[in-house]
Amino acid sequence: MMQSSHDQQSASVDSHTLKQWLHDGGEIALLDVREHGQYGESHLFYAAPVPYSRLEIDIVRLAPRLGARVVVYDNGGDDDTAARAARALAALGYTNVHRLAGGLAQWQRDGYAAFAGVNVPSKTFGELAEEVFHTPRIGARELAERQRRGDDLIVLDGRPFAEYQKMSIPGGICCPNGELALRAHTLATRPDTTIVINCAGRTRSIIGAQTLINLGVPNPVYALENGTQGWYLEDLQLEHGARRRYADDVPQDDVPALAQRSAQLARRHGVPSANAAQVQAWLGDSARTTFLCDVRSAEEFAQGSLPGAQHAPGGQLIQATDQYIAVRGARIVVFDAEGVRAPVVASWLRQMGWDACTLEEGSDASLRNDVAAALMPPITVLSDTQLADALSLGAQAIDIRPSMRYRARHVAGARWSIRPRLERLTLDPARPVILLAEDAALAAWAANDVRALGVSDVKANTGTPESWTAQGIALESTPADPPDSDCIDYLFFVHDRHDGNKAAARQYLAWETNLVKQIDERERATYRFPGAPAG
Repeated sequence: MMQSSHDQQSASVDSHTLKQWLHDGGEIALLDVREHGQYGESHLFYAAPVPYSRLEIDIVRLAPRLGARVVVYDNGGDDDTAARAARALAALGYTNVHRLAGGLAQWQRDGYAAFAGVNVPSKTFGELAEEVFHTPRIGARELAERQRRGDDLIVLDGRPFAEYQKMSIPGGICCPNGELALRAHTLATRPDTTIVINCAGRTRSIIGAQTLINLGVPNPVYALENGTQGWYLEDLQLEHGARRRYADDVPQDDVPALAQRSAQLARRHGVPSANAAQVQAWLGDSARTTFLCDVRSAEEFAQGSLPGAQHAPGGQLIQATDQYIAVRGARIVVFDAEGVRAPVVASWLRQMGWDACTLEEGSDASLRNDVAAALMPPITVLSDTQLADALSLGAQAIDIRPSMRYRARHVAGARWSIRPRLERLTLDPARPVILLAEDAALAAWAANDVRALGVSDVKANTGTPESWTAQGIALESTPADPPDSDCIDYLFFVHDRHDGNKAAARQYLAWETNLVKQIDERERATYRFPGAPAG
């Protein structure tokens, strides 16, 4: 295989060496730089999804330390996305970047497994947790019958409010998993009330129910088997657009006992705490990565947080850890305002194999944290009026919004593309290009790639179909364009499971329950359940 100029930007690593690296205890960020749909079809177990389209935007949050060991990969063969990603990371200052030789294809040829779906380590953990703890569960039919009888029970939906609103169990109340330790008692006020925790599938139902059991609540607690999908597969009606949610206020008199209960749970799971001075030292450590995660609600985070902290609501941090943290072996410091939620989140993270601790002073800590950010390339953002004028003068419109949004409605004559495939377009270098994007940062980084194709005049517009229409810009819908095969940003089987597609729902649940059978001994040994031998 010929060495090209981009090979000098990063070293390659073979599959066998990478497998050793993933289990050697050192820090490693394994980045799948393909687009979301490609990642969801098949990827390495520990890979974090960091699509090339968003690489420079997301990488500083997901892997903030420039000296961390990083491995990027793509499909292999003639796919050069990993090489592009390696060059981009080098330009941002990352100094220890490697490419997986031969990509995903070679990894599989060398006998290693690839996994479908998303958030695979977290979902595997949920399945193992149910196996280890024997988390009680209730089926959709039985729950529906108990609701019909008027039994003393309450359904708490462990997902964020936006997900809950899409579809929910009739009568269910939104109380995301990360809030359960603080708020469940305000919703199930009687100790005899049965509590059923649900999510869309399985993981958050299991982890939410087991959270309350681990905390020692007196109520009977069950996970709704297969969540809203299980309900739907039993031909039961889901609610859409429900707005029931927990109350924001918790009686202050309740907090000390709740904090003591969480502290006892943390001690049982060996969760350490660190004070602000210790965390400050960690943040200044150039040899190891420290993530600062605010596990409070979105409303609390919006009121202000610690410098450099990312909002990682507790339930989501467990459910989708790879969307917040891409560096295996890093430290995770979680915090809240009252010492009730963070210890519970840390207890789960430690069982998942992470080096997690709580911050003693919580959101009141005094910390300094200089967070680097990738400097966005300059881009001129046109107003919708300016867009209309530019189009009338012959500008080329390239729509880089998600493929499904393009299909639904787009500027007439605009062509859809995605950043790693921009070079497939036939562009007239003498005519301006306008990138239609959902945010300016996405357009700014894509514009660099368009300029590399010889087009010097590249601008952006961040309008919407509604704002375009208001300016008299003609729109069109193309339900089959781009074709499914080009929609590499979209994972059909995950998204279709609530769109009247029972086959997709069954496929999803079968995939989830089968994850435990797919992992190898070293992957399983990463998890640290109570009483389990060290791996």
